[in-house]
Amino acid sequence: MPASTSAAASPGPAEIVEIEKCLTRVTYLAGRARQHEYLMAMAGLTLDRAAVAILRRLAESAPMRPGVLAGLLAVEASHVTRQVHQLERAGYVIRTADPHDRRAQRVELTDAGRAAVDRIREAARAGMRLALADWSDEDLQLAELFHRLVDDFVTRAEVPADLGPRA
Repeated sequence: MPASTSAAASPGPAEIVEIEKCLTRVTYLAGRARQHEYLMAMAGLTLDRAAVAILRRLAESAPMRPGVLAGLLAVEASHVTRQVHQLERAGYVIRTADPHDRRAQRVELTDAGRAAVDRIREAARAGMRLALADWSDEDLQLAELFHRLVDDFVTRAEVPADLGPRA
C-alpha cells in the first residue's frame, strides 16, 4: 500500500467492520417507527419520538434552556420549541425563568413528565430483559464495553477524522 494512502481508507480489522455493522443495525432497529409504537403501547403513552427524546434528555439533567436542549439533541431550536410547547400543553414540562437571566426560560419536567419517562424506561427495559433472557452474567458484562464505546465516541466526536484522499 502506498504511504500516501490513509489507514482509514482501508476496511480495517474485521472486528471493527463487524462492530460498525452491528451498530448500524441496532440504530436502524431502535429508530423504526414500529419499535416506537410498540414502546408507546407498552408504556401506555401517545408521544412521538421527538417528544420522547426531549423527555428522556430532561430527565437526565437539570432544567435547561430550549436552545441548549436543541444543541444536546443535535436538532434545530425551532423543533425543540414546537415540541416543548406540545409537552407543556400535555402537562409533561413547564417553563420557568432562568435564575441567571430572568429574560430567558428553562424547561423542566413536571411530576407527570417524570412519570412518563419512568414508564418509557420500564417498557424499554422490559424489552431488553426479553431480548437478553438467555444471556449469561458474563455476557451481560457487555454493558461496560458499551459505556466505554459511547464515552470514546463522545470524546473523539469533535476531532476531525483523516479520511484520506477524496474521490
